Amino acid sequence: MARIAVIGAGMGALAAAARLAVAGHRVAVYERTETYGGAVRRFERDGFAFDTGPGLLPLPAVYRDLFVKTGKEPLEECVGLVQVDPSARHLFADGSGAALPNASRAGVVSALDEALGAGAGRRWGDFLVRARETWDRTRRPLLEEPLWPNWQVLAEREPYPSVPHKRLLRTRRAGTLAEVGAWELRDPRLTALLESHALVYGLDPREAPANAAVLPYMEHAFGTWYVRGGMRELARAVYERCLARRVAFHFGAEVAAVLEEDGRTSGLELADGTAVEADFVVCGVAPGVLDRLVRGTAVRGGEGEVPPRRRAPSRLTVLLALRGGRPEGTAHRTVVHAEDRDAELDALFGPTAGMAASPTVTVLRPDDPSLVPDAGHEAVTLVATVPAGGASAEETARRADDLVTAAERAVPDLRERLLWREVLTPADVAEATGAEGGAVPAPALAAADGRMLHAANSTGLEGLFTVGGWSHPGGGLPHAGMSGALVAGLIVEGPGFQGSR
Repeated sequence: MARIAVIGAGMGALAAAARLAVAGHRVAVYERTETYGGAVRRFERDGFAFDTGPGLLPLPAVYRDLFVKTGKEPLEECVGLVQVDPSARHLFADGSGAALPNASRAGVVSALDEALGAGAGRRWGDFLVRARETWDRTRRPLLEEPLWPNWQVLAEREPYPSVPHKRLLRTRRAGTLAEVGAWELRDPRLTALLESHALVYGLDPREAPANAAVLPYMEHAFGTWYVRGGMRELARAVYERCLARRVAFHFGAEVAAVLEEDGRTSGLELADGTAVEADFVVCGVAPGVLDRLVRGTAVRGGEGEVPPRRRAPSRLTVLLALRGGRPEGTAHRTVVHAEDRDAELDALFGPTAGMAASPTVTVLRPDDPSLVPDAGHEAVTLVATVPAGGASAEETARRADDLVTAAERAVPDLRERLLWREVLTPADVAEATGAEGGAVPAPALAAADGRMLHAANSTGLEGLFTVGGWSHPGGGLPHAGMSGALVAGLIVEGPGFQGSR
């Protein structure tokens, strides 16, 4: 039985802790804040409750597997997991809109044909077939296996089967997600639909490789799910599973350093000077934090390694308490697309990063009585991708106003119904997660010379592993759960571990 210290109580760290405890190890978690869940938090006021991190769950099989492997009670006995239908309603810049059924290719094809014109559904359906092939090619190396030592193979090959496209007397194939939209979907609304799946993860579709097609495919193939009471309930369930497996938690315990002896980790030093002995250390922290914790040893960036991704956009969240109940038939999620998509991308990803006046906004309107004081009120959450880092109070208020203005396309009487609003900025994300500027990591993707990969879970210091969104396989709730499984496998089975089966 090994002594294992886990730094941070984010979802990946919790998943690793539960699996390691079931394997017979003595696991203790040290979290600098006073609660668990990382970015998966809840805000409550006046009888209203809101998720302040992810609002929906794709690929729930990751957490089903976690609960099967760590106890007798399956996930569905621990949380109320419900499939959202429609998966999303999209409002496009030209005033058109489409509601897409959940996990139904035929239904989506029909809905797009009806909303956008004959042929639109077929083009999107054909794209999903190619996206499925991409998923089949990348699922194991990017989700279920430790990062390959010869990761350059993943970096060099574009797994998306692009359709040949004749351009300027040359036959070309799409190499970026934006080119997939322009050359294969051939409709600005379908392109906006495609690119919104990258934008929500902070990816520039003009730079994201074509295999980012797996992001909309995951939603299509495995459905979009909501946890009754909010996604914070998923974090609670994983935390309680850890407690049931006798994982020890120390909240308000900031780690000052990872200790090492004879080239191997030997434990932790807390900010109050307390030394904690451990045979293994699992770090669920951002790269900059890891740099500060490890003294004297270069644990990242060795020759032939994938360097850590240190920069990413953040998110701005506006929580709205509304008078009046949620109208019957309201979609849980509505994506309000930017009026000028090119201007939005230029603003977000240009040399002077900022947010467009008309951003793409995700509007979440859960049908969940537990989130409101009574049936005569509604809790609405607005989310947009914004640059990481600080902003003045004036700029933050202006950005929040922009989100509300955009959301009025989905909720026309929004301002008349508004009781109050709460704005959560990148600084709030930074406080919850420790990531510099509130940066939010994206999932790992193949190709692009390895720029979209994340650093391996193992490190240059023996016995030290990393978990969560800033290491393989990257950001997102499913990816966090998979990182926990990978780290547990590497510790339990050793460096020969080849991934889950």
